[in-house]
Amino acid sequence: MSKRVLVGQVVKKSSTKTVSVLVKRVQRHPIYHKAVVKSKKYLAHDEGDALENGAWVRIQESRPLSKMKRWVVLETVSGESTATGDKL
Repeated sequence: MSKRVLVGQVVKKSSTKTVSVLVKRVQRHPIYHKAVVKSKKYLAHDEGDALENGAWVRIQESRPLSKMKRWVVLETVSGESTATGDKL
């Protein structure tokens, strides 16, 4: 089974080697058929400790690294490429 990979924006540099990443996704409302933007924050491990707020990153699912950290930063992504296509 492959690991999930998500794209999001760093919204908080929590502590050493930890960043909080906001991931947005678009979902259609079942009755009204309007696009609804859902968002969720993930704690991710940043080994290089070089990311700053506002950076766009690609994160991958991993083994539990701490109580809340289950994701690892793979790379930084140039531009604002999200599922919704808009800035946060």
